[in-house]
Amino acid sequence: MRIWRDLAAIPAAERGAAIAIGNMDGVHLGHRALIDRARAIASERGRPAAALTFEPHPRLLFQPDAAPFLLYGPEEKLALLAGTGLDAAYVQIFDRALSLLPAAEFVEEILVRKFGVSHVVVGEDFHFGHKRGGDVALLGELGARHGFGVTALAPVPAPDGGVCSSSRIRALLAEGKPAEAALLLDRDWTLHGMVERGDQIGRTIGYPTANFRLGQVLHPARGIYAVEAQVDGHGPWHAGAANFGIRPTVADRGDLMEVHLLDFTGDLYGRRLSVRLVDYVRPEKKFDGLDALQAQIALDCRVAREILAAARPRGSAAAGN
Repeated sequence: MRIWRDLAAIPAAERGAAIAIGNMDGVHLGHRALIDRARAIASERGRPAAALTFEPHPRLLFQPDAAPFLLYGPEEKLALLAGTGLDAAYVQIFDRALSLLPAAEFVEEILVRKFGVSHVVVGEDFHFGHKRGGDVALLGELGARHGFGVTALAPVPAPDGGVCSSSRIRALLAEGKPAEAALLLDRDWTLHGMVERGDQIGRTIGYPTANFRLGQVLHPARGIYAVEAQVDGHGPWHAGAANFGIRPTVADRGDLMEVHLLDFTGDLYGRRLSVRLVDYVRPEKKFDGLDALQAQIALDCRVAREILAAARPRGSAAAGN
């Protein structure tokens, strides 16, 4: 998949694509439906298939002080898009100037002049332009005027009776339900971070941890998780137990992901860790001293190992990133 950030430099061969449009946060089943339809239309017409996404997420522009909410960082999102079979991804910078562009001008300036788009695929609740002034009906009218087709898809149903959406996935993760979120993502939700040096208390009680911050990525429910972790983006996935929270027994250093790998030895400081949340074990709590904490961690590790043994082997789509 080719990634275009300089949209003024798109060559003639990339123009005329069938494009799925959206923020694509999560690249979940709903986004996959848009992408699959765009790919099918592109194949029928001998055109490239592409996704148009926006960086930063519009909420970061309009609500810069909002709590972290992204399901994936920009590079992880592009990596997920690359796995969908698209020919290209267009990354449109979302800034104040773009937010002020009226709906009709967004179509003319972005879709027609930049891309020479042949077809667009969006969700039926898609809105665009200044103050979200454009909807699917207007997009259809403008498409007819400028010579491109428009397909609007209904939301993909979720197993719980709702719809598959980024907001629903965020809610499930905030409720400590990563296994349910995985059904909508079609994969375990995976976090990434550079391991930082901590106070090494875990090492003193026999359970060393690899620690990292989540930054602008969504903070899941605080507590203990059964996880699998991969080092530096390649190689095996290692079973583990992780705590996300403020460590009330030891010291509040702000929300931190602490991962203990069950069958791994080696120095992880300064290395990139990918951690997929398989299931929730229990909420975070404060213990009366390190002995009680050590006993609970031993139990948590046993429970995590049992969860992972029961969950694997799983389908590659559910377990992959």
